[in-house]
Amino acid sequence: MTSPASSSSLPSRPDLKRFDDIRELIGNPDNPTPLVKLNRVIQKDSFPLFLKLEWFNPFGSIKDRTAAYLLRGLEKRGALTEGKQLVEPTSGNTGIALAALATLRGTKLTVTIPDGVPDEKKLLIRMLGAEVWATPDDLCPVNHPKDGAIALAYSFITGPATKDQYVMPNQYENPDNVAAHYETTGPEIWKQTEGKIRYFFAGYGTCGTITGVAKYLKEQDPSIQIIAVEPQKGHHIPGLKNFKEAKQPAILDPCLIDHVIQVNDEPAYAMTKRLFREEGLIIGPSTGAIVHAANEFSKDHEGLAVGISPDSGFKYASYFQDLLGDEGNPAA
Repeated sequence: MTSPASSSSLPSRPDLKRFDDIRELIGNPDNPTPLVKLNRVIQKDSFPLFLKLEWFNPFGSIKDRTAAYLLRGLEKRGALTEGKQLVEPTSGNTGIALAALATLRGTKLTVTIPDGVPDEKKLLIRMLGAEVWATPDDLCPVNHPKDGAIALAYSFITGPATKDQYVMPNQYENPDNVAAHYETTGPEIWKQTEGKIRYFFAGYGTCGTITGVAKYLKEQDPSIQIIAVEPQKGHHIPGLKNFKEAKQPAILDPCLIDHVIQVNDEPAYAMTKRLFREEGLIIGPSTGAIVHAANEFSKDHEGLAVGISPDSGFKYASYFQDLLGDEGNPAA
């Protein structure tokens, strides 16, 4: 007879969407995040655009993949020994994922983050138990004014009083960031498009996504074109970087990039609103920037395209309130 204890235990079954641990939900080739076609905002039949919905990862963004690989790499190299604490600069999503994963392994985390990041992201990181240090843009105004959070994080691992206490995964320079997307995101896209992808769109951020995916896709078919999306200087699109005001990440391989499209705030947020209202997609502003760039690119190109949708719109409610103003408010 089967005992009650043994009969109540159920093993992980990805095919049934049943898991023993929340970390098993992070996208991988056996459990990919969805690929969804845009049917209204892109109306050129010869340029079908699919979005890779990375907010289906358990902690809400594509950075779940990155954070998992960063921690795994530290553990393999013996850098995350007992008693060590983590510190990492982030624009929010990596911080959220690291905070969740650090909590699960009982490791303390300090996040340094630009002050202009939406309050929702800072709150989520704190809710997950991490300490949040916000940095003003003018913390290092001479060379790279948007990199104050990075400079502050480095002070933790170089300062005499703290350098032996903290370890930094360093998503901007750590090749594990690239490996996460070379080993998971890229193979997923190739398989989901049945090898028919012709164009891949992603934003300039830490550059792990665009480098890792590009490397994998070009190994499968060198003719696939990689299009990077870069925001304007002084932009307000969280997660994206303009390299005239922020240092180019060491992990970016520029040789893999075929085109760079610059996007201003206004069309990026206009497309974000369109994706909400015409496609029913609750996405973040960086997705709007990427889709706007793809829409412009489609005017002179044909073929199947995939764009990254890094996160959902739930973490940007305060931004969207400013975007909408009094629209839809009966009292206005």
